[in-house]
Amino acid sequence: MDQNFVAYYRVSTKKQGASGLGLDAQRKAVAAFLTAPSSLIAEFTEVESGKKNNRPELQAALALSRSRKATLVIARLDRLARNVAFIANLMESGVEFVAVDMPHANRFTLHILAAVAEHEREMISKRTKAALAIAKERGVKLGNPRPKRALAKARAAVIGGANAFSSTHAPLIRELCDKGLSLRAVARELNLRNIPTARGRQWQAVQVQNVLKRSATA
Repeated sequence: MDQNFVAYYRVSTKKQGASGLGLDAQRKAVAAFLTAPSSLIAEFTEVESGKKNNRPELQAALALSRSRKATLVIARLDRLARNVAFIANLMESGVEFVAVDMPHANRFTLHILAAVAEHEREMISKRTKAALAIAKERGVKLGNPRPKRALAKARAAVIGGANAFSSTHAPLIRELCDKGLSLRAVARELNLRNIPTARGRQWQAVQVQNVLKRSATA
């Protein structure tokens, strides 16, 4: 029996592949996992921190999975989140999903793994705060000594996220435009499909136009 899949990838804004699995490696892992007659109908890429639960690309992937009755596939469980509540919300969405590194994991297993990952993140945060407190007591000046460089990196991260979002949605938007739909009609169609904007909001004509412009200059 044919089975449709929607792939979801996530990379860090700070350094792609910092967790040991970059975007290319994620794609290869998913490709190796899928075998005929399975079909990969779409791919979504998120560029942001794993701590954040506001994932517009993931929401778009879930919406498409629901509408096409497809299974969401990821390379590793930590690509989704390091937060128990987020995993729970995902599981309650009604979308079937599978992690390539744990294809036979059940819902209980996923909860346990997510809890362990969240605990590890909390412990790292506590150790970092303790180290900063000790450094401050010793007279070490805290803060970023190169704020301009940090600001430039932050802007680059924002641009990178916008480009990734554009490259993901531009093909569908161009397809709708080629059918003769106006920008406003395209926005309405995207909203009907439960596909949010990059900020998780409803589409308007101006957002549709911005995606087209960004994809044309990419």
